[in-house]
Amino acid sequence: MTRIALFQSRTGIIPQANVRALVAAIGQAADGGAEILFTPEMSGLLDRDTQRARLNLRSEDEDAVLAASREAAKGHGIWVYLGSLAVLLDDGKVANRAFLIDREGKIRARYDKIHLFDVDLPTGESWRESSTYSAGRDVAVVNGTPVGKLGLTICYDLRFPTLFARLAEAGADVIAVPAAFTVPTGRAHWHVLLRARAIEAGLFVVAAAQVGRHEDGRQTFGHSLVVDPWGEVLLDMGDEEGVGFADIDLARISDVRSRIPALNHRRPIPEAVTV
Repeated sequence: MTRIALFQSRTGIIPQANVRALVAAIGQAADGGAEILFTPEMSGLLDRDTQRARLNLRSEDEDAVLAASREAAKGHGIWVYLGSLAVLLDDGKVANRAFLIDREGKIRARYDKIHLFDVDLPTGESWRESSTYSAGRDVAVVNGTPVGKLGLTICYDLRFPTLFARLAEAGADVIAVPAAFTVPTGRAHWHVLLRARAIEAGLFVVAAAQVGRHEDGRQTFGHSLVVDPWGEVLLDMGDEEGVGFADIDLARISDVRSRIPALNHRRPIPEAVTV
C-alpha cells in the first residue's frame, strides 16, 4: 500500500504567492505520510491575460516555482509531480511542462502537454492555447517512482484515449492527469472521462485539479480524483482547496486485469471503409 497526496489549489496571477502555497502543501503531504504529492496544471501561474502573464514567465533554469518545489521536495524527503508550469522557450513560445521531482530534489522527468485546448464555449469563454503554447511530442512513462511506473499527461490530454492506451502498453501503473478544467466541462465530463480512462487501461488515475474562482476571473471545477483500475473513486476532493490523501495498492491492477484482460485482447484496427 502506498500513500499519495493531491494538492487542490486556486493558483493566482502572482508566482510568489503560489510558491508559498505550493511549498506548504509539500510539507503537509510529507507530514501526512505521503510518498508523492501530485499538484494541478499551472501550479505556478494561472493568468489568462497573456500580456500580464508574460511579465512573470521564466525559462526552466530561472523559474522560482520550480526551484522552490525542488528544494521543498528535498527538505521533506518526498516526491512531487509538479502538474505543470508555463515555461518560456528560446523561440519565444511557452511550454505547458510537467516535472517529476524525486525526494532528492532532482528532476527525474519532464512532459510537455501534447494536446492544446482551442475552443469556444457556450458560456462565451474562448480559449486558444495554441496561440501561446508549443505542443509537446513525446509520450512519457517513468520507472522507479513510489507508485511504480508513472505515465504523464496534462488536462486536455484526458480526451484522447489513444495516449492513455500507449501509456498502458508501455507498462504504466498510474497515470497522472493534472488539470484546470472549466466548470461547464468539468460538470459534464470530468468524472466520467477519468473513470473511463482508468477502466480502459486497467490502472490507477490520479488527477489533481485547480478549483474555484481565480484572480484572472476564470472558474475551475476542482474535484481532484483518485480512481482505481475498476473505476472506483478512492478520493474526490470536492470544491475546497487543500491537500487530500489516498492509499493505493498496485496489486489491484493485476487483480482487475485478470478479470478483464482487455489490454491482452487488443488487435490492430484497420481504417474505416465507407459503404
